[in-house]
Amino acid sequence: MNPIAGILLIALGSIGAASFYVPFKKVRSWAWESYWISQGLFAWIVIPWIFALLFIPKGELMPIIQESPDKAKLMAMFFGILWGFGGLTFGLALRYLGVALGQSIALGLCAAFGTLLPPIIAGDNLFSSTGGILTVAGVAITVAGIIIIGYAGSLKSSEMTEEQKRAAVKEFALKKGILIAIFAGVMSACFNFGYEAGKPIEEVALAHGTNPLYQKNPSLIFILLGGFITNLVYCAFLNIRNKTYKDYYTVSGNVFLNNLFFTFLAGLLWFLQFHFFGMGSSKLPAGMAVFGWSILMALNIAISNIWGILLGEWKGVKTKTIVVLIIGITVLILSTFIVKLG
Repeated sequence: MNPIAGILLIALGSIGAASFYVPFKKVRSWAWESYWISQGLFAWIVIPWIFALLFIPKGELMPIIQESPDKAKLMAMFFGILWGFGGLTFGLALRYLGVALGQSIALGLCAAFGTLLPPIIAGDNLFSSTGGILTVAGVAITVAGIIIIGYAGSLKSSEMTEEQKRAAVKEFALKKGILIAIFAGVMSACFNFGYEAGKPIEEVALAHGTNPLYQKNPSLIFILLGGFITNLVYCAFLNIRNKTYKDYYTVSGNVFLNNLFFTFLAGLLWFLQFHFFGMGSSKLPAGMAVFGWSILMALNIAISNIWGILLGEWKGVKTKTIVVLIIGITVLILSTFIVKLG
């Protein structure tokens, strides 16, 4: 157990997660659905297998998969499919709100509902214990933080000209973006359920000599496969409806390779959050491990807002708006820890 190393590893993953949308700025001549599913192919299919093959003992990955309980694999995929709706709309939230607003709202709700939903599904009375009350209070504070950040977004919308909005976020749409981000946050919580469902797979991996740092890698193969299925269906539908399937073969060879490189980079950065989360959480002592998900979400929120400022998403707004944003972010980060404390 090494809590400092654990937090630093989770922080490395957060940098990747908060930064993954940035390479999309370099993609040329492709519609959103084209570069989103290209990123998804790398992030959810190719890279999980590469990392599993690299970090699982040689020759042990296929036996681990074969020996893992079918129920665990299917449930991990099922929650991955549900998470896929969150991942899909998460991308749309960033498309309409930008990196800072989109990630703050979606990740705050993801942290809250990832903790709140399991006891509700289990039929627990959350008001019958101090822990339950703290959980509900944490979720209420999450909602308060999101309202504050939403208010900062409305101030931004009123203070910036249309040209400034479009320069910062090409398709900025506050109301639509907030609704999508809320849905994304709730559905993204299913990823944590996928981890829970995949614990029997982790046990098999450990029995085959896998380093505990990498015990979650085999589970990720199934969770992310489920997420890829959801995103593939929707993006293929958009490709056909918008006739953007032509994106893949009408651009020049240089543009095609450029787009593949930057969508691969985006997929790699996105995946690293869960690779390093698995490593970091294995280093946390039992009493601190419950906060691992909150640490990841809180750092993601903080770093994504740093990116939002660097990318000029808040350029031209008044000081009051930035202060409101910072207050909202602080409240949101605080709420993730109160939820987990519950």
